[in-house]
Amino acid sequence: MRQYLFIPLCLLLSACSPKKYPVAMDAISATKAQHIINDVQTQAQQGRGELIEQVSQSFLGTPYQANTLIGSATVPEKLVVDFNGVDCFTLLDYVHALSQSASKADFLDRLVKTRYKKGKVSFVNRKHFFSDWFASQPRNALDVTAQISPKAVVVHKQLNLKADVGRFIPAIGIFERDITYIPANALDQSALDAIHSGDYIGIYSKLNGLDVSHVGIAIRIGDQLYYRNASSLQRNRKVVDTPFMDYMHNKPGIVVLRAL
Repeated sequence: MRQYLFIPLCLLLSACSPKKYPVAMDAISATKAQHIINDVQTQAQQGRGELIEQVSQSFLGTPYQANTLIGSATVPEKLVVDFNGVDCFTLLDYVHALSQSASKADFLDRLVKTRYKKGKVSFVNRKHFFSDWFASQPRNALDVTAQISPKAVVVHKQLNLKADVGRFIPAIGIFERDITYIPANALDQSALDAIHSGDYIGIYSKLNGLDVSHVGIAIRIGDQLYYRNASSLQRNRKVVDTPFMDYMHNKPGIVVLRAL
């Protein structure tokens, strides 16, 4: 069983504040976080996308691991930092927060703002949906999908509502939201050229109750565009770079967010 250090947040902050929530972070993750933050500080002059590209590179080869977060409708939430294994959403959480961080305490604060609505650590406040990243406060990114292609379409969704009228996540409500996506067959060269390295890419889901089925990061290496993602595929089971259009084979389309 993986061992965690359960650390009161105030011990990690330079000034102890009245807010308290438990942090679950092991020594390996704490050490890696500090190394990445040190690198970010030496590259602070780089643009946002370049920093996201650099930070995410540190996670290449990290094993795929689902369900690392601690908390549910009945289990108290903990702020989990676990770099030993990531899924597609926790990878983006960590990369987004680390790419803005000046210290370990700053990273934890930014992770809270990245992962939770209104910066309140609880299961119901988790940003469970990709579109929460631009539709909920504090915002992590802008939805630039319509800017990427004039062929983008808008679909009105009732997020969290299953076809059988049940809920994907029973503890939270239903969210009426317009989702803009670019159909895969509209991903021409002009659209691909408009995607920036470091953009967050969600794979659009046709299911009414979901906005996307998977998320990752657009990465440019030379003239090639790649999809950096925590892959659950049996042949991978780790964070990998896949040629973008290869990954898009048989996918319905994409949602593109750009980090704030």
